[in-house]
Amino acid sequence: MVESDTRRLLINFVYAHPVGHAIEALHYAFGYHVADPSLMITLLLNAATPWELAGLCPWIEAVHPIPFDMNDPSLDPTPALRRLPRQWEWIVADDRGRQPAQRALFPGLVRYYDAAAANFTAPHPVGAAGAAPPAYRPGLPFRLPLPGEALARASAQFPAGDGPRIAILPGGGSARSLYPSLASWELIVGALATRFPDATFCFSGKLAADGRTRTAFGREEFDRLLALPSTAIAAIDIPLIDQLATVAACDLFISPHSGFGMAVLAAGTPWLSIAGNRWPEYYFNGVPFISVLPDRDRFPCYSGLAPEPPEVDDDGPRSPSMSRARIEADLDRIVAGAERLIARQLDFDSAMREHIAHLLAFHGGDTSQIWSIDGVHRPYLTAAVRAATHP
Repeated sequence: MVESDTRRLLINFVYAHPVGHAIEALHYAFGYHVADPSLMITLLLNAATPWELAGLCPWIEAVHPIPFDMNDPSLDPTPALRRLPRQWEWIVADDRGRQPAQRALFPGLVRYYDAAAANFTAPHPVGAAGAAPPAYRPGLPFRLPLPGEALARASAQFPAGDGPRIAILPGGGSARSLYPSLASWELIVGALATRFPDATFCFSGKLAADGRTRTAFGREEFDRLLALPSTAIAAIDIPLIDQLATVAACDLFISPHSGFGMAVLAAGTPWLSIAGNRWPEYYFNGVPFISVLPDRDRFPCYSGLAPEPPEVDDDGPRSPSMSRARIEADLDRIVAGAERLIARQLDFDSAMREHIAHLLAFHGGDTSQIWSIDGVHRPYLTAAVRAATHP
């Protein structure tokens, strides 16, 4: 390999298309850059994920979108891969590409990572993204450097005044049954508007069908939500960077678990997650947050790759952890969490200590069910286990 190639790192992070996985990749790229600023970093992402976010990160030399479908083994990635250099000094990849459980479920994932292994070469073994070598700095407070002009446009949308700005994403890009009903959101927004009568609410979402993630809510549902509080603005169907800038201008972001929530944390806005469904929150980057966990016995969740719990009837089929009964049970906690985050009463360290202690109790002391990007949770888990064992 020629001398000019010796600092080149390929981060092969092609996975599912939600924006949260792009944030994972950018976070890892930042960790490698800080550990060794001389690295020339190239990033591969699913073409259906918002790969343009990499253009905000000056430490990434190039990003290449790769056509990819986790469930389609007939999609041949070889033509896209052959357009890239074959030789790299280091290659790191999304470790899910070699996990047996992932490979058993997603035949398209198998075809892609096997093709990549055949296409790229490096003098070092292919590593897992987020680990050395090359040198890596874990647990950094990664922030998306949003453009100044986007931030200025976002701030101009809000009325003058000192009231809090509350951003809400009512649902992510999965099935509609995995998010609260419109009636449940009316209950939440009504309670928040009563507690914060001078608040401006900002409803975020994406309705356009363009091959990427879209919000599992309809236009009529958004219109009804926008009509609820006295002051509301819409950040719907605008470019992702403008959506993130709008949420960055807010004091608080509220949603169920979503990849967009991870992007919001990267934009620096505190997140109150109405936790449940398949996955817990696992991205912690120095921004305060609250994850309102449901009663596990009444509202089962966190099934991961296993079958989901049976749905309940709640204005149509609904995940138990997103049902009206669950929202009613936790409404006071949702409003109280919003109060704490808006008032800046919770710093990141306290948020982590509280969250990991709650999560440990939720899992009945089973530490194997708790994980995070870069293992940020580990010292907090050690302390939580010690406290639970020796109260």
